[in-house]
Amino acid sequence: MPHGGVLRELFARKVRKEGDSFHLRVGARAETLLIVACVPAQASTFERLQAGGKLARILMECEPRSLLLWQQGCPPEAADAALHALIAALEAAAFRLPCFKSKPNPRAALVRIDIAAVKLPAGLNATLAAAAGNNIARWLTALPPNTLNAAGYRRILQDLARRLRLKYLFYGESQLRRLGAGAFLAVSRGNATRDAGIVRLSYRPRGAASPAVSLIGKGVCFDTGGTNLKTHKGMLDMHTDMQGSAVAVGSLYALHALRSPAAVDCWLAITENRIGPLAYTPQDVVRSFNGTTIQVIHTDAEGRMILADALSLAVRAKPRAMIDYATLTGACVYALTERYSGAFTNRPEARDAIEAAGASSGERVWCFPMDNDYDTDLDSTVADVLQCAADSKGDHILAARFLNRFVPATIPWLHLDLAAGARHGGLAHIATEITGFGVRYTLELLRRGWPPAPARP
Repeated sequence: MPHGGVLRELFARKVRKEGDSFHLRVGARAETLLIVACVPAQASTFERLQAGGKLARILMECEPRSLLLWQQGCPPEAADAALHALIAALEAAAFRLPCFKSKPNPRAALVRIDIAAVKLPAGLNATLAAAAGNNIARWLTALPPNTLNAAGYRRILQDLARRLRLKYLFYGESQLRRLGAGAFLAVSRGNATRDAGIVRLSYRPRGAASPAVSLIGKGVCFDTGGTNLKTHKGMLDMHTDMQGSAVAVGSLYALHALRSPAAVDCWLAITENRIGPLAYTPQDVVRSFNGTTIQVIHTDAEGRMILADALSLAVRAKPRAMIDYATLTGACVYALTERYSGAFTNRPEARDAIEAAGASSGERVWCFPMDNDYDTDLDSTVADVLQCAADSKGDHILAARFLNRFVPATIPWLHLDLAAGARHGGLAHIATEITGFGVRYTLELLRRGWPPAPARP
């Protein structure tokens, strides 16, 4: 171990308990920075990522060009887990989010990471792919709304499709009108331009036809609240309301990087939710793509409207399973804070597996109830369903029950309400407020075999 004698002495003096860390400079000219953390062997994935994030932040302040990673004193499985967490943290910390300063601060790039080990940790490719997908999700989400408007988003997705050789289809407003996707169009009609729509990206490995899984994302590029206008504070960061779609794109990118043998579709409902003379209003009744009529209650519940038609379109491709992602409700944040995201599924027997994937990936989720009797809170006297309840009680659950109407019971479906999509001070190994939560989770869930096997009769 490099500088072993120095470190043993410092461990004896500075490390009092598991979780402690220290750093110092060594060498004739103090040219080498040593940073050491003592991670408990039984630490959770989240705790390892958190420790890795702390080290990565210290390291990046020094703008290193190269790093050497090593571990000592842990069982092999715990040692590999610690290295995976640190690499994920370094990939996130070294990545540069969009910056539009006329005089940006120059920063040296990290170009090399070496690992002092007999062999590389197993599964390193998955860690790197997840990190790349997370970086893409955060980068897209951080773009300002005059850059990542509906047209700008489509250009980025078209370029990505060309680079990755994905199939790209765009359902614009005119086509969605012919299809009868009235829920999406109710939201988009308040926009000043007619460039909203639903994008389908398709990844097909050789020999694959129908999608094994469809990833569906809410892509509201800016949300004013519409007719039910948000306050200044509530509207300030609403360029990030497309984070669900960014996580879907990042997950697709990671699966492509891993050359997944499973075919994947990615459906992105891209629009803005604007105020204006054509904007939809409370008490409108609209008909969705699958024929369900919806009584509008609150125009700031636009996410479930556009997802309803995106889910219905995804169903037509007959996927074996579906996952949707959305920064959907404030109620989920109030219930969980920004440390967990909410999970909702039409497969209640899979609850343990869904939460276990969160614990294993370090992107933690909690499954909420999805009992049928919640539907009575969405009963309408003039339409098939209320868009939402007039009060805010359990809105995250009612939103999931609303979306459930647009997914056949035969298709395993998971809805992620991304309460952890943004958190002041970051989360786990991610130091930025925009966390990109969901990419690591998706890879782990699919690795564990989502969709679940059919229950035995």
